[in-house]
Amino acid sequence: MFIHIGSDEVVLKKDVIMILDKYALVSKDTSDFMQVAKEEGFVQGEDGMDKKSIIICDKKIFFSPISSVTLLKRSNFLKNL
Repeated sequence: MFIHIGSDEVVLKKDVIMILDKYALVSKDTSDFMQVAKEEGFVQGEDGMDKKSIIICDKKIFFSPISSVTLLKRSNFLKNL
């Protein structure tokens, strides 16, 4: 199954490791992780986009203009949300 994450991007549900809110970047550990991922070329679709959430997949990291709550609902990870 696919999850539409905005900006004409879709990811496989089975590849999603974590969906983070944009405020997670405030944490030093998360910002350090994202800096290393950016330097190594794992970060996709960051330029000029309103970032509301971060989707960490198996081999790539995406920024999305869609909120993390909406992405969670789309993914059906939790059925009673």
